Amino acid sequence: MDDKIVKFIQKHHVLSCSFYTQETIHSASCFYIFLDSPPRFIVASNEETLHVKLAQKIPKVSGTIHLETEQIGKIQGIQYQGIWGEANRQESRAYLKRYPYAIALSPKLWHIDIEYVKFTDNTLAFGKKLEFKIS
Repeated sequence: MDDKIVKFIQKHHVLSCSFYTQETIHSASCFYIFLDSPPRFIVASNEETLHVKLAQKIPKVSGTIHLETEQIGKIQGIQYQGIWGEANRQESRAYLKRYPYAIALSPKLWHIDIEYVKFTDNTLAFGKKLEFKIS
């Protein structure tokens, strides 16, 4: 993954994630950490939430991370696609190290295996896009 994409992801801490089934679609926002090998986000979310229930039926997920600005020349953000799954012990420890206050909530932790990222970075050039794809 391009270093510019990784640096952008590492500077932020909230992502949106969207899920669907034949019956419905739903989006959520989650605090995340990023692990780069393999590229994945780690998030916390209760198993009773609608988005987790949808992810358990169809684990495909898409979402965004973006810088909120009204200045066109400073717009930056990613759109991603990935696969939702249960975080392992090592991923869970990394998440709780970054967000130790979450320990009190005993959260269920998940990973999103990143399959595709499109990074828009107007600080490089207006409408500049960088892409990353797992084949």
